[in-house]
This record gives sequence, structure tokens and C-alpha cells, in this order.
Amino acid sequence: MEYIRVTKDNLEKEHICCAISNNKDEQVSSKKAWLADRFDEGLVFLKSVERGKCFIEYIPAENAWVPINADGCMYIDCLWVSGSFKGHGYSTDLLNACIDDSKEKGKKGLCILAAAKKKPFLADPKFLKYKGFTVYDEANNGIQLWYLPFGTNADKPQFRECARHPHIEEKGYVLYYTSQCPFNAKYVPVLEQTAKDNAIPFHAIHIESREEAQNAPTPITNYALFHDGEYITNEQLNGKKFLKLVNA
Repeated sequence: MEYIRVTKDNLEKEHICCAISNNKDEQVSSKKAWLADRFDEGLVFLKSVERGKCFIEYIPAENAWVPINADGCMYIDCLWVSGSFKGHGYSTDLLNACIDDSKEKGKKGLCILAAAKKKPFLADPKFLKYKGFTVYDEANNGIQLWYLPFGTNADKPQFRECARHPHIEEKGYVLYYTSQCPFNAKYVPVLEQTAKDNAIPFHAIHIESREEAQNAPTPITNYALFHDGEYITNEQLNGKKFLKLVNA
């Protein structure tokens, strides 16, 4: 498999795997705009030359849009291999490329979010364990901070206190989200309209800066849904799934 690194120079012409429509699609334009602002902060987006979901996205932990303390580490935003790409070792290829690059840049290790059992849009804990990652911290909603140290004296990465006990004061349904995930550009407005049509209290909070993300009341910032103050899910919902959740 050949891989290509997406940069400012080729961003417009390259597909971005998680949303492979043309640049006029709202999901694509939203994601590419977010990426364009992150490249100068050290973000790397490495993907298959083939069209499909086969890529890794990572960034120095100091610049990651998650509430963690992991200075000197690299944070993996997303490692996604699916469909016909699964089962060929591409996840290992991409992870190894990240490890090599991170070591060359003098990083202490790799961080990534997961859970004890596989959750949608999060890394597979079985794969992480197989590759040498271990759990270094866990929020009380079950979201875990996994870590692969490159040396024996690496500092211990942790969640910030604001995210350790996910809870908010606002009642109703409250969604925290970023433009890191392209699907939000399509489905957040769907949830807003569905809530309006069904008189469901709903408030979407768009996290628009690294500072906001690093101080968010949730370990997962690209999509975190709360109800009456309690964290519910990081799974992106369409209108039908949202109503099913509400009625349940």
C-alpha cells in the first residue's frame, strides 16, 4: 500500500478519507478548513493513496484538542481503517509510521483515547494492547487515556481535572462538538432541527479553539452528548437515532 501525507500544498486536491466527496460538500470543506489551521501546529495526516477510510491523524499533545496533560508526547486524533482495507496490516503500517515520525521528533510516547470495550469512533482497545499501549488514566464515564511510552522514564500522561468527571449544570440535551470530525457539519444541524421539530430542549456548543477544547468538561471533544448534566455518548446521531435515544 502506498501512503501520502496531506499538507497545505496538496490539501485542496486530496480526499481526506473520512469524507471523500468533493470540496463543495459541507463535510469536506469543514474538515479541510480545520486541518488547514492545524498543520502549522504540527498536525500530520497520513492516508492511503486509494479512496476510502484508511488514515492516521496525529498532533503534538500540547496542541491536541482534548483535555489532557501529556507534554512532550504525540496525540493520535484518529486511526481509522475500515471496509475493504481491513485485515491487510494497514493499521500497523500507519501506526508504525506515526511511531517513527514521533521518535524522530523527540517525542516521549503516543497517547490515544479508547474504552475498555470498543466504542464507535474510538480506537480498538484490543489492537492498542497488542501494540504495547496501556491505560494510564480513566474518566468516570469509562473513557480511557492509553499510552505507548518510548522510554522507561517518560512522564505519566493524565486527563485534566475538568474532564475527569464529565458533568455539566445545563439541563436538557447538550452537545459539545468540534469541526475535527467532518460528519458534524452535516449531522449537528440535523439534530438541532429534529429537536426543534419535537420540542426537545437541545443546545449545541461548537468548540472553536484549542483552549476551549483543552478545558472542556469531557475527555472526548469532537462529539460529546449530555442529558440533564450527565454524559451519554460520543456516537454521532442522525435524527432517527436521536429520537430513539430520547424516547428510550
